[in-house]
Amino acid sequence: MGSESQHAEANGKADPVDSTQASSSKNKLKLAYHFVVSNSGPVILLPILAAIALRVARMSPDDVQALWEFLHQNAVPVFVALNLILLAAALYFATRRTRVLLVDYACFRPSEELAMTRAEGLDFARRTPTFDDKSVEFQTKVVERSGLGDRTYLPKCLRTFPITPSLAEARKEAEMVIFGSLDALFEKTGVKPKDISILVVNCSIFCPTPSLSAMVVNKYGMRNDIQSYNLGGMGCSAGLIAIKLAQDLLQVTPNTYAVVASTENISQNIYLGTRRSMQVSNCLFRLGGAAMLLTNKSSERRRAKYELKHVVRTHMGKDDKSYKCVFQEEDDNKVVGVALSKDLMNVAGESLRTNITRLGPLVLPLSEQLLFAAVLIARKVFGVKMKPYVPDFKLAFEHFCIHAGGRAVIDELEKNLDLTHYQTEPSRMALYRFGNTSSSSIWYELSYSEAQGRVRRGDRVWQIAFGSGFKCQSAVWQALRKIDPKKNRGVWAEYYDGAGGAEMFAAALADAQAPVRPIPAS
Repeated sequence: MGSESQHAEANGKADPVDSTQASSSKNKLKLAYHFVVSNSGPVILLPILAAIALRVARMSPDDVQALWEFLHQNAVPVFVALNLILLAAALYFATRRTRVLLVDYACFRPSEELAMTRAEGLDFARRTPTFDDKSVEFQTKVVERSGLGDRTYLPKCLRTFPITPSLAEARKEAEMVIFGSLDALFEKTGVKPKDISILVVNCSIFCPTPSLSAMVVNKYGMRNDIQSYNLGGMGCSAGLIAIKLAQDLLQVTPNTYAVVASTENISQNIYLGTRRSMQVSNCLFRLGGAAMLLTNKSSERRRAKYELKHVVRTHMGKDDKSYKCVFQEEDDNKVVGVALSKDLMNVAGESLRTNITRLGPLVLPLSEQLLFAAVLIARKVFGVKMKPYVPDFKLAFEHFCIHAGGRAVIDELEKNLDLTHYQTEPSRMALYRFGNTSSSSIWYELSYSEAQGRVRRGDRVWQIAFGSGFKCQSAVWQALRKIDPKKNRGVWAEYYDGAGGAEMFAAALADAQAPVRPIPAS
């Protein structure tokens, strides 16, 4: 053992055991610091309150008489002080934001007849006349490194050959996904469509006339004074933008329900040209959607799952590189597609840094904010050469729902936020099982955490989404109760119900973690 240690030192390498022990000691020290600072309030207040209680307990009748005479002699100042306290309390309750609750949500579960394996997808690419051998080879490499599994879903018009995308097929897809998720939501909650006062639908690529929100109103016979909105062209972050819009409307519309429906249209998103940057979306985007029921009714607090605490939006559109990194346009042959720039990951990283700069003060414990401020002062004021301090968001959240845009996106955020594989597991599994479902992917991830029995009362959830423009959105939720996994299997029920579910889950989890998964020959 001694010779091995000497050999490691001779080669300039630290003993991994020593490194692990040092890291463990550092983590323990940091946790101790966090505990002391986070509990500094009670530590300071308890002795003060104890001293006051002791003084009151020792008061004699003469002391009480003296206090009464003092208050009587200073009746006017005491009266003014009490009224100021009451006025401050009234102003607080009058101006505080209305609590917005998430009663429940439902993710769309496509039928198995729409499932497509990676090998079948590759076969379709080979048979498509506009794809040459280089195009097929490129898309194969992307799929093998994408993190997608072998049972993702595509609309019917993309499952038959030749591929026949059309406006009619796009509308059928929208109806199938949006109505499917809304039907499940109304069934779960028992809320009737006519009880809904606010409706927000988001879909980036497909924006027909009448709008998709009008389509929903017509389908469910909703009230004629409903506030309906349709968000288009806002990319994968549009789901959280829709949540923010619903939150703002609930602030000024008392005692009501709001529904948000999030999806993307794959029929309109398929690209049959030869530009590489536009072919990437073919390999990642898949069928999916989700519907969420929000409310400001205090009577719903007992059964609501989460309370919305914060929504933080960041828009980088003033910069040309950010604006054009996800761009719908025609290629040289006039074929329309969405081009993904090579700068995408850098732009996403910059937008995330800007976003968490605003989010941090809202959610991070005092201990982390003090560390960040101390390092910032040392670097900027005293010129100390040291790395910027990256706050530990694991101290602020128990659950992370990272937009399942692709394996590279999840890898990058796991690295930058210093997350564990366990914390990014919901994102990887959602990507593996359902692919990139755009704005709805964060709800498949939250559903995964619920099905696993991970969510307990008081837990905080961070949803992170990126979208064209370029935008980064964060939403923070707090669980109002422990979520019963047996009643909330949702779209993940296949891994828990019936024989072989555990084995299937273990195999899927192992595959989802793999960096490269070669496509077997068909």
